[in-house]
Amino acid sequence: MSYKVGYFIGSLSSTSINRILAKALIRVAPDDLAFAEIPIRDLPLYSQDYDTHYPPEGTALKDAISGVDAVLFVSPEYNRSIPGALKNAIDWASRPWGQNSFDHIPAAVIGASIGAIGTAVGQQSLRAVLSFCNARQMTAPEAYIHYTTEVFGDDGTIHNASTEEFLRNYMTEFRNHIHRVLTVLPR
Repeated sequence: MSYKVGYFIGSLSSTSINRILAKALIRVAPDDLAFAEIPIRDLPLYSQDYDTHYPPEGTALKDAISGVDAVLFVSPEYNRSIPGALKNAIDWASRPWGQNSFDHIPAAVIGASIGAIGTAVGQQSLRAVLSFCNARQMTAPEAYIHYTTEVFGDDGTIHNASTEEFLRNYMTEFRNHIHRVLTVLPR
Protein backbone atom coordinates (compact mmCIF):
# COMPACT_ATOMS: atom_id res chain seq x y z
CA MET A 1 0.00 0.00 0.00
CA SER A 2 1.21 3.51 -0.77
CA TYR A 3 0.01 6.86 0.55
CA LYS A 4 -0.14 10.34 -0.89
CA VAL A 5 0.92 13.06 1.53
CA GLY A 6 0.03 16.70 1.02
CA TYR A 7 2.48 19.00 2.70
CA PHE A 8 2.11 22.61 3.79
CA ILE A 9 5.06 24.99 4.03
CA GLY A 10 4.11 27.53 6.69
CA SER A 11 6.39 30.24 5.31
CA LEU A 12 5.69 32.16 2.11
CA SER A 13 9.39 33.01 1.68
CA SER A 14 11.05 31.64 -1.43
CA THR A 15 14.17 31.05 0.69
CA SER A 16 12.34 29.37 3.58
CA ILE A 17 14.46 26.99 5.64
CA ASN A 18 11.27 25.01 6.18
CA ARG A 19 11.03 24.46 2.43
CA ILE A 20 14.55 23.03 2.63
CA LEU A 21 13.48 20.87 5.56
CA ALA A 22 10.54 19.60 3.50
CA LYS A 23 12.94 18.60 0.72
CA ALA A 24 15.06 16.75 3.28
CA LEU A 25 12.02 14.95 4.70
CA ILE A 26 10.94 13.82 1.23
CA ARG A 27 14.47 12.50 0.56
CA VAL A 28 14.46 10.28 3.67
CA ALA A 29 10.80 9.25 3.60
CA PRO A 30 9.79 5.63 3.02
CA ASP A 31 9.38 4.74 -0.66
CA ASP A 32 5.66 4.11 -0.26
CA LEU A 33 4.95 7.78 0.45
CA ALA A 34 4.35 10.18 -2.44
CA PHE A 35 4.33 13.93 -1.82
CA ALA A 36 2.52 16.95 -3.24
CA GLU A 37 2.85 20.46 -1.89
CA ILE A 38 -0.43 22.13 -1.04
CA PRO A 39 0.17 25.78 -1.93
CA ILE A 40 -1.20 28.55 0.30
CA ARG A 41 0.34 31.69 -1.22
CA ASP A 42 -2.62 32.86 -3.32
CA LEU A 43 -5.40 32.46 -0.78
CA PRO A 44 -7.25 35.67 0.05
CA LEU A 45 -7.76 36.41 3.72
CA TYR A 46 -10.57 34.19 4.98
CA SER A 47 -13.90 35.77 5.80
CA GLN A 48 -17.18 34.11 6.68
CA ASP A 49 -18.64 36.14 3.80
CA TYR A 50 -17.07 33.56 1.45
CA ASP A 51 -18.86 30.59 3.04
CA THR A 52 -21.78 30.76 0.61
CA HIS A 53 -19.55 31.11 -2.47
CA TYR A 54 -15.96 29.90 -2.18
CA PRO A 55 -13.48 31.54 -4.57
CA PRO A 56 -11.43 29.27 -6.83
CA GLU A 57 -8.38 29.49 -4.54
CA GLY A 58 -10.37 28.20 -1.57
CA THR A 59 -11.95 25.43 -3.61
CA ALA A 60 -8.53 24.40 -4.99
CA LEU A 61 -7.18 24.16 -1.44
CA LYS A 62 -10.05 21.95 -0.29
CA ASP A 63 -9.73 19.79 -3.45
CA ALA A 64 -5.98 19.37 -2.85
CA ILE A 65 -6.60 18.15 0.69
CA SER A 66 -9.34 15.77 -0.42
CA GLY A 67 -6.87 14.31 -2.95
CA VAL A 68 -4.35 13.16 -0.33
CA ASP A 69 -4.32 10.52 2.37
CA ALA A 70 -2.50 12.59 4.99
CA VAL A 71 -1.05 16.04 5.63
CA LEU A 72 2.35 17.17 6.87
CA PHE A 73 2.86 20.67 8.24
CA VAL A 74 6.43 21.97 7.87
CA SER A 75 6.37 25.37 9.46
CA PRO A 76 8.37 28.08 11.16
CA GLU A 77 7.26 29.79 14.35
CA TYR A 78 6.24 33.44 14.09
CA ASN A 79 5.96 35.36 17.36
CA ARG A 80 5.60 32.10 19.33
CA SER A 81 2.68 30.99 17.18
CA ILE A 82 1.45 29.94 13.73
CA PRO A 83 2.47 31.99 10.69
CA GLY A 84 -0.49 34.06 9.49
CA ALA A 85 -0.55 32.54 6.00
CA LEU A 86 -0.74 29.01 7.42
CA LYS A 87 -3.47 29.90 9.89
CA ASN A 88 -5.40 31.52 7.03
CA ALA A 89 -5.09 28.29 4.98
CA ILE A 90 -6.33 26.22 7.91
CA ASP A 91 -9.30 28.56 8.30
CA TRP A 92 -10.15 28.18 4.60
CA ALA A 93 -9.83 24.39 4.71
CA SER A 94 -11.92 23.98 7.84
CA ARG A 95 -14.86 26.07 6.65
CA PRO A 96 -17.73 26.47 5.94
CA TRP A 97 -19.09 24.89 9.11
CA GLY A 98 -19.66 21.16 8.56
CA GLN A 99 -17.20 20.94 5.64
CA ASN A 100 -13.92 20.64 7.53
CA SER A 101 -11.28 19.19 5.21
CA PHE A 102 -9.10 18.15 8.16
CA ASP A 103 -11.71 15.96 9.86
CA HIS A 104 -10.05 12.60 10.70
CA ILE A 105 -7.08 13.19 8.37
CA PRO A 106 -3.73 11.79 9.55
CA ALA A 107 -1.44 14.74 10.27
CA ALA A 108 2.07 15.49 11.49
CA VAL A 109 3.80 18.71 12.50
CA ILE A 110 7.49 19.57 12.21
CA GLY A 111 9.46 22.76 11.83
CA ALA A 112 12.90 24.30 11.62
CA SER A 113 14.34 27.44 13.13
CA ILE A 114 17.78 28.96 13.51
CA GLY A 115 16.96 29.27 17.22
CA ALA A 116 17.93 26.68 19.79
CA ILE A 117 14.38 25.56 20.65
CA GLY A 118 13.36 25.10 17.05
CA THR A 119 9.64 25.69 16.62
CA ALA A 120 8.39 24.20 19.89
CA VAL A 121 5.99 26.96 20.93
CA GLY A 122 4.61 27.53 17.43
CA GLN A 123 3.97 23.80 17.08
CA GLN A 124 1.92 23.82 20.26
CA SER A 125 -0.29 26.55 18.77
CA LEU A 126 -0.62 24.62 15.54
CA ARG A 127 -1.44 21.39 17.37
CA ALA A 128 -4.20 23.14 19.32
CA VAL A 129 -5.81 24.35 16.10
CA LEU A 130 -5.49 20.93 14.44
CA SER A 131 -7.07 19.32 17.50
CA PHE A 132 -10.09 21.58 17.10
CA CYS A 133 -10.19 20.62 13.41
CA ASN A 134 -10.30 16.93 14.47
CA ALA A 135 -7.12 16.00 12.61
CA ARG A 136 -5.56 12.73 13.79
CA GLN A 137 -2.16 14.00 14.85
CA MET A 138 1.00 12.03 15.28
CA THR A 139 2.00 12.98 18.81
CA ALA A 140 5.43 11.35 18.92
CA PRO A 141 8.14 11.75 18.03
CA GLU A 142 8.11 15.53 18.32
CA ALA A 143 10.56 17.28 16.02
CA TYR A 144 11.93 20.77 16.65
CA ILE A 145 14.75 21.15 14.18
CA HIS A 146 17.64 23.54 14.80
CA TYR A 147 18.59 24.57 11.27
CA THR A 148 22.15 25.31 10.17
CA THR A 149 23.67 25.44 6.71
CA GLU A 150 26.31 22.98 7.89
CA VAL A 151 23.61 20.34 8.38
CA PHE A 152 21.24 21.07 5.47
CA GLY A 153 22.04 21.72 1.83
CA ASP A 154 19.69 23.95 -0.20
CA ASP A 155 18.56 20.88 -2.17
CA GLY A 156 17.50 19.02 0.98
CA THR A 157 20.65 16.98 1.43
CA ILE A 158 21.48 16.26 5.05
CA HIS A 159 25.16 16.48 6.01
CA ASN A 160 24.86 15.09 9.53
CA ALA A 161 24.30 11.36 10.08
CA SER A 162 22.42 11.67 13.37
CA THR A 163 20.08 14.33 11.95
CA GLU A 164 19.46 12.19 8.88
CA GLU A 165 18.70 9.16 11.04
CA PHE A 166 16.34 11.19 13.25
CA LEU A 167 14.42 12.56 10.24
CA ARG A 168 14.30 9.14 8.57
CA ASN A 169 12.83 7.67 11.77
CA TYR A 170 10.37 10.58 12.02
CA MET A 171 9.12 9.92 8.49
CA THR A 172 8.89 6.16 9.14
CA GLU A 173 6.82 6.87 12.25
CA PHE A 174 4.62 9.20 10.18
CA ARG A 175 4.11 6.49 7.58
CA ASN A 176 3.12 4.03 10.33
CA HIS A 177 0.78 6.63 11.84
CA ILE A 178 -0.94 7.13 8.48
CA HIS A 179 -1.42 3.39 8.11
CA ARG A 180 -2.87 3.02 11.63
CA VAL A 181 -5.29 5.94 11.23
CA LEU A 182 -6.49 4.93 7.77
CA THR A 183 -6.99 1.33 8.89
CA VAL A 184 -9.56 2.58 11.40
CA LEU A 185 -10.82 5.69 9.59
CA PRO A 186 -10.49 5.20 5.80
CA ARG A 187 -10.77 8.41 3.77
